[in-house]
Amino acid sequence: MRILVVGGGGREHALIKKLSENRSIDKIYALPGNGGIAYLAECVPIAATDIDKIAAFAAEKSIDFVVVAPDDPLVLGLVDRLNDLGIPSFGPDKRAAIIEGSKVFSKELMRTYGIPSAKYRVFSDADAAIDYIKAEGTYPTVIKADGLALGKGVIIAVDFDEAVAAVKSILSDKAFGKSGDRIVVEEFLRGPEVSVLSFTDGKTVVPMISSMDHKRAGNGDTGLNTGGMGTIAPNPYYTEDIADRCMREIFMPTIEAMNKEGRTFKGCLYFGLMLTNDGPKVIEYNCRFGDPEAQVVLALLKTDLFDIMQAVISVRLADIKIEYSDGAACCLCVTSGGYPGAYKKGLPIAITPANGTDVFFCHAGTALKSGKLVTSGGRVLGVVSVADTLRTAVAKSYKYVKNVSFEGMYYRDDIGKKALKLKK
Repeated sequence: MRILVVGGGGREHALIKKLSENRSIDKIYALPGNGGIAYLAECVPIAATDIDKIAAFAAEKSIDFVVVAPDDPLVLGLVDRLNDLGIPSFGPDKRAAIIEGSKVFSKELMRTYGIPSAKYRVFSDADAAIDYIKAEGTYPTVIKADGLALGKGVIIAVDFDEAVAAVKSILSDKAFGKSGDRIVVEEFLRGPEVSVLSFTDGKTVVPMISSMDHKRAGNGDTGLNTGGMGTIAPNPYYTEDIADRCMREIFMPTIEAMNKEGRTFKGCLYFGLMLTNDGPKVIEYNCRFGDPEAQVVLALLKTDLFDIMQAVISVRLADIKIEYSDGAACCLCVTSGGYPGAYKKGLPIAITPANGTDVFFCHAGTALKSGKLVTSGGRVLGVVSVADTLRTAVAKSYKYVKNVSFEGMYYRDDIGKKALKLKK
């Protein structure tokens, strides 16, 4: 089998590591890949959004199976193009990927089908949005760009002035281009946040082990929003009772709603949940594996990932048993100084291997330059640890992060702290 994985971040490194465990896979290509992925797959410098070149490459190399990991190519319709070529692909088609591609669509889907979420209004006019925010007068309030915005399209405004600035930035100044032609102004939900990735073939939905992301740049969940500064799994707030309720009220209703809309979803559907006093509610949907959630969830997955993906595509997910390790996992993200703002690139990285320790350095923003590993992004890598207990997994990540060194490197000191406090 010749496999192609589209993408080049930490999520893709975790996926490729897991896929490489399958003995039927002889060759893995990554487009564009990164410095760490290069040790497991052949990296090809084609952008994940270059649909034409990806399709041509897949045809030329007689690729047997494609995993489309990032949101952009899914929303652009890469799976549709590959399907037209007769190449099996894991990921939703363009019509289904809209569940992440448009926040307006996803909010209206939830309202139409009674899926619990936050109160909201949609605006394309800045003045109308500001008038609504002023009339509501409740803070924090959440302002979201409708389309994809590299994980930066959600602003939590703590007062009226911040809300006005956010609205003007998105709608008037076009900070996110056409993705900000419309905004969603949303009620701020309170409670523990939970990420639940799920496999679905459009009929069956199988939630993966839960996880907890840490999105703010600073300790204590302060500072700017990022793509994620670290994750732990499982999430101790996500009990069996809550999981059962989510299946009844959120997971299956979402799959059924998409089917009714003629947008059958096949792939990985991500549920971002808030456990409020009124019960679990959806914060957001993603049409793919989360990053860095995938790093911890896949680290605990026992069942062969490629077997699961093939079952999804052939609509036989109900026939496969998916199992996870009993332990816990932690991913500590190491970032470039200045992230999520401006940061330097091309800085040399030194990594001392952690052989035989259940520790994996999951590369994200790295590249090979003249055979040397250098930084190439904001989130540079994740230190992924697996252990019998969450406390030990977290401790291992913090121990082995010392094996990584580059100029200006930064990481939070409190990944997993909230979860460990609950487990005492």
